[in-house]
Amino acid sequence: MPTIHVNVWEGFGQEKAKNVIQNITKVFVDLGIPAHAVEVIVHEIPKSHWGSGGEPASEKFRDIK
Repeated sequence: MPTIHVNVWEGFGQEKAKNVIQNITKVFVDLGIPAHAVEVIVHEIPKSHWGSGGEPASEKFRDIK
């Protein structure tokens, strides 16, 4: 069944990840897929390893936590 990968910046946090997992699962349940069949994986990636527009996010978005 579906496996959904969510990429976020490091520091996203456990509570936010839990909320994302619950809400993404709900979307699939609403589509008729049983909750136990839905897998959501939250990957926390350091900003230095995430590029946007040719720049590391750690430089481009240094003011965003």
